[in-house]
Parts: sequence; structure tokens; C-alpha cells
Amino acid sequence: MSPEVIRANYERIRAEVGETVTVVAATKYVALADLGMLAEAGIEVVGENRAQDLERKHAEYGDAFRWHFIGHLQSNKVKVINRICELVHSLDSESAARRLTVPALVEVNLAGESSKSGIEPDQLPAFLSSQTDVRGLMTMPPATGDPQSSRLYFRRLRELAEEHGLGELSMGTSQDYNVAAQEGATLVRVGSILYGE
Repeated sequence: MSPEVIRANYERIRAEVGETVTVVAATKYVALADLGMLAEAGIEVVGENRAQDLERKHAEYGDAFRWHFIGHLQSNKVKVINRICELVHSLDSESAARRLTVPALVEVNLAGESSKSGIEPDQLPAFLSSQTDVRGLMTMPPATGDPQSSRLYFRRLRELAEEHGLGELSMGTSQDYNVAAQEGATLVRVGSILYGE
């Protein structure tokens, strides 16, 4: 991993997805010592999965990035996220929502996978009616070697967002970010493809 490689990958991904899509660098597997390379490479937005890692990395690199939370949101960790993040991608519980003071996207489990977080699509209207600062939706399609197989999930998420008047869509990862952008993503979460691993 080097700043030059990251910058080249970042610029290529940004060119592919277009100016209106925010590229969020997923930093779950980026060591604290390596985070400076992302700033050097021009990365603006990072997404962290765990509250304790978020706190540690923010203490070291604070204003170098805009911070998003993209992992499973636990109620008892919300205080940390409120202090640091500008957006949460993974809201899926009433208890976390009650404590949250920053804007959020609701995670929807479109594939019905028991291993994934998120609310069921038919629970969305009731969930949204009880929330105030929801900006959009997020989903994680099943892991796949074929990016095209994610397209139906992304399209369905866009339709759900449109039905509820929500503008932000966090969908697409290293495996399928191009397809996500074609289907209306406003944020893509990329990791390995960015770092050249």
C-alpha cells in the first residue's frame, strides 16, 4: 500500500462513478499507522466499522477526513459516533435511532440473509415514520463474483428510496461499485480495490 497507488486507484474510481457519487474509503482493515497514506493520497471521506477503531483513528487523524460509520450500529456506541461522524450508513434499530444525533441511512436487508444486519423491506414504512433525520438507504447484496448479480438489489433499493422521498443511496463495494453507480448510488464504500491489495 502506497499513497501513489491509492491516489491512482481513487482517481480512477471517482472517474468511473462520476462527480455526484461520494467515494467512501472503508478503513476496517487499514492500520492506524497506515491511515496517513490515505490523507496523502487525497482521500476525503473514510468509513469505519467499529466504534473503538473509529475513536482511536479519529484521535490521531481528526480533521484529515470526513468520518462516516458503516458498521453494525450498537446503541451503547452511539455517543462516540455522534461526536465524530457526519453520517451513519447502517441504522437498523429503534434503540440506536433514539440516541443518534447525526443524519443516518437505514440499512435494508433486501436479500433476507440472516448473517446480515438491516431491517426487512416491509418494516421500512413503520421504521421511517418514527425517525427524524433519515437521509436515505443502504444495502449489502450477497457476496458475488459477478457484479451484475447485485443490480436487482441496487435497483430495488433505489425504488424504495424513491417511494419514501429519500435522496441518498449507499450501495456498492469493491465487488460491484460500478453497477451501484449505474443504478443511482450517491455513496460507494470501497476498500481492497482502493488500496491495491
